[in-house]
Amino acid sequence: MASMRESVSRFGKFLSSMVMPNIGAFIAWGFITALFIETGWLPNAEFSQIVGPMLSYLIPILIAGQGGEIMGGKRGRVIASIAIVGAIVGSEYTMLMGAMLVGPLAGWVIKKWDEWAKNWTPAGFEMLIDNFSVGILGLILCLFSYVAVGPFMGAILTVLTAGVEVLTNAGLVPLLAIFIEPAKVLFLNNAINHGIFTPIGTTQVAELGKSIMFMLEANPGPGLGVLLAYMFFAKDETTRQSAPGATIIHFLGGIHEIYFPYVLMNPAVIIAPIVGNIAAIFWFTITGCGLVAPASPGSIIAFMSMAAPGTQIMTLIGVALAAAISFFIASVIVRNTDAKDLSEAQDAVSGMKSAAAGAVAGATSVASGFGDKIIFACDAGMGSSAMGATRFRNRIKLDRPDCVVEHSSVDEVPADANIVVVQRNLAPRAQACAPNAQFVIIDNFLADPALDSLYGDLVSVASKSGVGETDVAAATEQVESRGKGVAIDRDGIKLGCKSVSKDDAIQASGELLMAHGAVDEAYIEAMHERERVQSVYMGMGVAIPHGTNEAKDSVKKTCVTLHQYPDGVEWGGEKAYLVFGLAGADGEHLQVLANIAKALEDESVVEQMRTTKDVDWLLSVLS
Repeated sequence: MASMRESVSRFGKFLSSMVMPNIGAFIAWGFITALFIETGWLPNAEFSQIVGPMLSYLIPILIAGQGGEIMGGKRGRVIASIAIVGAIVGSEYTMLMGAMLVGPLAGWVIKKWDEWAKNWTPAGFEMLIDNFSVGILGLILCLFSYVAVGPFMGAILTVLTAGVEVLTNAGLVPLLAIFIEPAKVLFLNNAINHGIFTPIGTTQVAELGKSIMFMLEANPGPGLGVLLAYMFFAKDETTRQSAPGATIIHFLGGIHEIYFPYVLMNPAVIIAPIVGNIAAIFWFTITGCGLVAPASPGSIIAFMSMAAPGTQIMTLIGVALAAAISFFIASVIVRNTDAKDLSEAQDAVSGMKSAAAGAVAGATSVASGFGDKIIFACDAGMGSSAMGATRFRNRIKLDRPDCVVEHSSVDEVPADANIVVVQRNLAPRAQACAPNAQFVIIDNFLADPALDSLYGDLVSVASKSGVGETDVAAATEQVESRGKGVAIDRDGIKLGCKSVSKDDAIQASGELLMAHGAVDEAYIEAMHERERVQSVYMGMGVAIPHGTNEAKDSVKKTCVTLHQYPDGVEWGGEKAYLVFGLAGADGEHLQVLANIAKALEDESVVEQMRTTKDVDWLLSVLS
């Protein structure tokens, strides 16, 4: 069963890789349709003539060309574009599905030809043979697609369209949600949307000017309800704090994959989006709603932009209806799931995925040194991985500017990647592309403990949280070579402080930095924000509050302060006795952190620092 699901997922990803790069063409065609056809916003008989050729020729040729390029490079794109014309002319239906078949086939043919021809092509005849091979093989495939592919795909579309009509007439279309929502959270959304609904929907738009098929999978309402339920009612603090960011990314960014882990960690929650989508589809059916082109990504912005003229209000109500029902059901489930049950659900999901994960390693000491190349990988390489890479790049860029953080499809992970961040059930596919990389297995691209571990390894701040001796020594050597100390003075050390809350400790560090003229007031809020995003507790009873990357303009000079709390400050289940406030200008914070880390290598010294009353001794240690 797992292998079958993985095969279907691969197939869906391949279909998506042909369609997704050409979504802009769908959107352009959709806007022209919505504006200029007879029932459009601005009816125009001349401009409406563009609709047919774009749909019949441009979009299939783009899709086929993309498929050909995936299989056979630039020559694959050319031969695929030639071949699909036969299917286009050989059928009265729009050949989107035909393009998905002919394109990769043509690319594979020219790839195999080139592999064979390179062994006997005479020197000086390369261009002649290359051009004639594409032309002749393209001609053969064009005739084949005219005779066979066009009629065959036309027959399939006839059956599928008839099936949709039967479901519509019987009022059963809403029940498709029973299959759509579980398939989505198993990462089969691309196979469903681009492999089935897009071709049928495009045909319906050509006839009716709109299609409900584009609304079945792309509606952001069901997922929104799930995320809101976790945002307000999740008992696990990490999950609750990650939900708001996931909500924005899902609803406005259209990356539906972001809510899948929230369902997988508690499978009973799947009931919520199923019922929500059933209600929405039923509403769309009775109100005659439809989109004029695919809403991809499934953002509320794209969804509403593609709504057929005159249906915007009803479409928005349908999204809100799905979100409200999904939220209500998910809230009941989340609220009545105690922490133990939720943990068991997460363990059960991890167990189901562990077989697929194989021997892929977790996120333990994966940083390999300066110049790490980190790849975030997801199914299509365009949604959650792009978001994850962007967020992690912003998080790490000041601490490790040498790191390269990129994103890709799990099937196209660069072979030179040092570290690959990937969701558990997709790990084996990524491992096949980069067998020598170290893997960080996650369940959530926004707030996953494995990402925190990776971050800790990369920045190498304290010896207990992943400091490499070579890195510390190199950084310390840089400091010493420039004659710089740790930028701390007598007035920047406060001993014997009474225990306070974590927030008050951060506030005190910020105010002391500001009193030294190192930062302005905005930096203090950025220090609190940094803690909300990622704990600054480093281990060994040490915390290093500092601002976010975005607050670097608030730093006037490099400075370090120290508050000593002999009785400790509660810090996320740990106790911090030494709280270093940090402001780093012009990259100097890396050197400052290296000095602090060097000073903290000896645990006996750290223990003495917690209780000493000798400021001069502390200054000598930290310098």
